[in-house]
Parts: sequence; structure tokens; C-alpha cells
Amino acid sequence: MASFKPTKIQVYPKLGEKVTQDTLYWKNYKAPVQIKEFGAITNIDFSPLAPHNYAVTAFTRIHIYGPFSQEPVKTFTRFKDTAYCGRFRSDGQLLVAGCEDSSVRLFDVSGRVALRMFKGHTKAVHLTDFTSDRYQILTGSDDYTCRLWDIPNSTELTSYKEHTDYIRCGTTSKLNRDLFITGSYDHTVRLFDARVDKSVLTMDHGQPVESVLLYPSEGLLVSAGGRYVKVWDLLKAGQPLVSLKNHHKTITCLCLSSNGQRLLSGSLDRHVKVYNTTNYKVVHNFDYAASILSLGLAPDDESIVVGMTNGVLSIKHRKSSEETKDVSGKQRRRPTYRVFMKGKNYVPKQDDYLVSKPVKQHLAQYDKQLKRFDVSKAFDTALESWTRRRKPEITVAVMKELDRRGTLANALAGRDEKNLSQLLNFLIGNLVDPRFTPVLVMATEMTLNIYQSVIGQSPVVDRQLLRLRELLEREIDYQQDLMEVLGMLDTLFTSSLPRKGVPCPAISRPNGLAQGDIGAPGPQLQAA
Repeated sequence: MASFKPTKIQVYPKLGEKVTQDTLYWKNYKAPVQIKEFGAITNIDFSPLAPHNYAVTAFTRIHIYGPFSQEPVKTFTRFKDTAYCGRFRSDGQLLVAGCEDSSVRLFDVSGRVALRMFKGHTKAVHLTDFTSDRYQILTGSDDYTCRLWDIPNSTELTSYKEHTDYIRCGTTSKLNRDLFITGSYDHTVRLFDARVDKSVLTMDHGQPVESVLLYPSEGLLVSAGGRYVKVWDLLKAGQPLVSLKNHHKTITCLCLSSNGQRLLSGSLDRHVKVYNTTNYKVVHNFDYAASILSLGLAPDDESIVVGMTNGVLSIKHRKSSEETKDVSGKQRRRPTYRVFMKGKNYVPKQDDYLVSKPVKQHLAQYDKQLKRFDVSKAFDTALESWTRRRKPEITVAVMKELDRRGTLANALAGRDEKNLSQLLNFLIGNLVDPRFTPVLVMATEMTLNIYQSVIGQSPVVDRQLLRLRELLEREIDYQQDLMEVLGMLDTLFTSSLPRKGVPCPAISRPNGLAQGDIGAPGPQLQAA
């Protein structure tokens, strides 16, 4: 008796990941270094001067780390409550931060004690920044106000109260000391001019604004809030240019690459996405272990620093050119070839007694059921949730084997509403896949013939049959359009080919006479 042959699963070629210049660039980082902080990391800011230390604001402390240090080189702990938004001045000498107790503190990076303390807000201060002239500070608070402070005199210069909810983000212009932008939970982004007593431009983001960012040219503004990243043209009175929705949860932070051609956004969905600022398509994606609250990118993109809600600081350093060459030049170490080939080519001699070792055959569950001729159970096993979603080729292979045996109709028949619904879902999801179409078209026809008498008895099945019909109609329309396009292309290719004359040896002149017949006399008429 012949042994049972297991079902042959067709192996289809897999499409490899598309490798682009962005993929090579953003994957060229080492394994992340992780540092545990005392609380959620709400802000990361890089110093504009070498060696580009970065300030990490977490809980009641601000730590300053060196480019490659895993221990803070400086710590500011003079906060009575949670600190927010520690930022460097453009010369890297001063650092400003807000606090939950409504005060604003100014620190000398080389010292420990606060140089100035600004009081005037009545609630937590989440926004702090320096103006471009280095002598003023912008602050924004949960008391709905944003204020400008004079550093030498420690006095308040002006105050604006146009927002109707918490002010949680903002930035100052690096080209004009009088311009600054704030974002609020009232869904608006406002542009202020310190020479005017009210905002000069208002943009409606549509969601609570978590972060704002100015391009280096300062003609474009990026705002993030909810699941949306929006780009605004400030030179056209705040006209919206692009609205991006690529995250699944609230976007919390924004960052620009060193050349300004890539935009990075971090979100609570644990992803950092990289956008091309030309067409605003996602060119790369980073995954992290926890929700992301803050994001920083070192000058020349040498390091990516991410702060998360669980207090973990993740630092990725770029590989050096030597390390990149070593990794690319180093081949994967494989076992020696002769270890596997040892004895494979040995031929027994005449007097040798050959002992063959029986090979045990391991069958899948559906093959065991097919071996026992339980066709319905075998088909149910192949139609299980994980198999039909992750490995549809197995389900199709079992269908093909049942059709070869002539028992596919028996396996399809006798199903209740739930099982029939699963079958129809599988057909709808894979019918137009060119790998499975020949088998599934036949299975679909059998299913409709078997269950045509129950149409109208179940609203669930009826809805799926309507979806199946719409899918087929749409696919037929696609095929007709493609055939029309194919006809157009055939016409274009035919007309673009050069015309070649067909040579004929008997006709070599335009009048049909051969070269030797020009001077020859014609036939003579003779009278009988």
C-alpha cells in the first residue's frame, strides 16, 4: 500500500523590503543606550554649541548629558515641583525652565544655583524659550497667558491672554526677536508680534496642540495635536498646506533633521516617523518600547534621543564610517561545507550490507484528517482564524487537494451561519489575489450553488454576498480598464516601430523592370 503524501503547499516569492537612501541613512545607528530617569521625560533640548550636550527634563530635575556619556555631567535640582521645558540659549551658556509651582528659573550652565526667578504666572508653566536677541524669555502657562520677560531687569515686559485653554507649546523666531508662536489646548496656534498688543495670525489645528515647529526659513510652520501633523504657510496668512495622519495615537513632539529635509514626529503609539519634507511621505519608522513624550536630534543627526512615559531615555548613536565598512565587509559565519556533505556521496561496495534508517513523517493536523478522509474537518482546520489570516496559501492548498479528490463540494456543504460567514470572509479577502484566483473562483461558484437556497434567511450572510458581488463588479471594471489601456499601448508601440520594406529579388526598380531588362528588346510579333 502506497504511503500517504502530505498536501503540497505552494511556495510564493516574498517581496523584499524596499531599500532606499533614507532606509540606509536612518538604519545606520547603533543599538540604543537606555538610561532610567526619575519620572516621565517631558522635554529634550540640544545645546547649539559643541560638544552639543543635551538637557533632559524629567520630574523635578534637569540632567545635562554629554554626547557619549551615560551619566549626567550636570544636574539642576532646585525645583520644588515638576520641571518643564528646559531649553538652552543660542550661545549655550544659559538654560531656562518652567515649573509646576508657576515660577520660571534661569540657570547658568556652569553653575548650580538659579540666576533669576521670574514670578507672575498663577499656574504651571509648560513653555519656556529665549528670543533671538538673547535678552528676553518667552513663557506660556496653564493660566491661559503667554508672557515676555526681560532677563537683565527680571521684569515682565508684556502679557497676552488670547488663548482659552492651557498653553503647552511654543517657539520663538530665530530671525526676528519680536515674533513668537504659541500652541494651546483650545485647538489654536497663534502668531504674536511683541510690537502689537494682540496676536497677528491665528490658525485652527482642530485638535489640542501638543507641539509646534518653525522651518529654518520660517516661512512654514508645523503643528502637532491629536493624530494630525499640519503644515501652515505663514507667508500666505497661515494657509494650510498639508495634513498628515500617520499615527494611531496623540502626537507629542516634533523635530527637524540637520538639513531641514526630514521631519520627525513622536507619538503615544510608540513610533517615531520620518517624513520627506518635499512630498510629506513617510520614509522611515522607529519603534520603541513605551509611549513617546519627547524627541531630540543632535546636529548632523549624530544621535537620536527619545524620552518615554516610563522614564526611560533611549539614545541611538550613528555608526562611524569604519564600523559601517566592517559590518558590510564581514560575511556571515557559516559552518564548514564538508561537515554537512560528509558521507553524502558514499557509495556502498559490493559486499557491504546497507541498513536504511526509516524517516518518520510528521503530518500537519489537516493532513492527518485528510488521511482519515475527514474532508470537512480538514477544511475546518485549514480555515481556522490564524491560518486563513497569516497563511492563506495553506487554506488554498487544502482546497486544491480536496478538488483533486473530488470532495470539495462535500467539504463546503453543511455549514451553519458562523462557518459560512468565515468562508465568505476568506473568499472576499483573497478572491482577487492573482496567486489564489484560479482555485477560489471555482470554490466561490460551488459555494453559491450549494447555498443559493438559503439566501435571504441570514442578514449576515446576505451582507457578505453583497460585498462579494461589489468586489467582483469592481474587479471586472478594473480588468476592462486594463484591457483598454493594453490596447492603447499596443497601438502606440506598433506606431513607434520603424517601417521596413519587404525586399523582392525580381523587383529592384520602381517601374518593375530588372536592371538587365532596360536595354533589352521586347518580344517580336510574328505573322502566321
